Amino acid sequence: MIYLDNSATTPVHPEVLTMLTDVIEQCYGNPSSLHNLGVKAERLVEQARKVVAEALDATPQEIFFTSGGTEANNMAIRGIVEQYQGRGKHIITTMVEHPSVFEVFIYLEKQGFHVTYLPVDEVGRICLHDLKKAMTDETILVSVMHVNNEVGTVQPIEEIGVMLEQYPKVLFHVDAVQSYGKIPLSVRKAKVDALSLSAHKLHGPKGVGALYLRKQVMVKPLLIGGGQESGMRSGTQNVPGIAGLAKATILANKGQARRMNQFQQWKERFIKEIMDKLEHVMVNGDQTLAGGAPYIINLSFPGMKSEVLVHALENEHVLVSSKSACSSKNEKASRVLSAMGLSDEAATSSIRVSMGYQTEEQDIIDCAYALERVVPNLQQVMKVRRK
Repeated sequence: MIYLDNSATTPVHPEVLTMLTDVIEQCYGNPSSLHNLGVKAERLVEQARKVVAEALDATPQEIFFTSGGTEANNMAIRGIVEQYQGRGKHIITTMVEHPSVFEVFIYLEKQGFHVTYLPVDEVGRICLHDLKKAMTDETILVSVMHVNNEVGTVQPIEEIGVMLEQYPKVLFHVDAVQSYGKIPLSVRKAKVDALSLSAHKLHGPKGVGALYLRKQVMVKPLLIGGGQESGMRSGTQNVPGIAGLAKATILANKGQARRMNQFQQWKERFIKEIMDKLEHVMVNGDQTLAGGAPYIINLSFPGMKSEVLVHALENEHVLVSSKSACSSKNEKASRVLSAMGLSDEAATSSIRVSMGYQTEEQDIIDCAYALERVVPNLQQVMKVRRK
């Protein structure tokens, strides 16, 4: 079976799995306990905090562990607007955010906040002019994802951060779940105030993530209780998961540039093969190394249904997905692709191919060959049905 759905989740790296097992067996103490087992667990958590901080160009005191990207996004967005709503009630995001951001803004809109949803161009990128035009005296938060989970387009985070320096009361949140450990981002250079990440997108365990919060930023915590994570996120820390996140981070940072260049070469070869052999194929998103994540490929086959293509490829032992895993069972057209200007026919016929550390060049070639087999067959079936 060829697994090419790494944007949904990744298999745990063997070295991470070994660490998880060791921590579960040997370091099962509560990090809040005063005895040696507790102290040992606390040290692991603090070591992991340093690893994540270093990867983001942050300080350990600015890293707070969560249950994953969704909680980190909610903690940042809801925490910021509730803390700073006295400054204003206008918040800004984009039309192509992950549901764990987009749905939070819809919720806040119902709570009385005024929301601006920025449009995107044909590759899924916002225009800085649109953002600047949307700013008002009431604006308190801008939230923009780094890498789009469906099409891989990279947003100009550093340019946005520099621009927002002109608005000192506006805070800047970045959903970096799809980019952390793959495409470097310095929170200092990008002037980011809050950033979310998740372990299971980079071959770490599920159920653990982190939120970076710049030192001077205050947020109202979502969870109240024992005061763990400096009072920002109560609840006993998931020590094995946190250690696994740190180990996955270290592994991801090794040979990162080389791996991304390799993925880009495979991506270009895959697209060329498909475009040469199949008709009526659309490639969605920015395909350049500078503007698009090399590990995500999004294709549309107008006239077909995404689910049919996904299952047809599964019968060929190739696993891919359609849009975000969080909404893939929803038959509606992808909100992201619709925002990019695609027709409903094109948006409901898209599949996403996404690579990870275990992906080999032959996997990408075999995926292309599988598409070349199943697409003509499906087109023929469609013709017969129309008759």
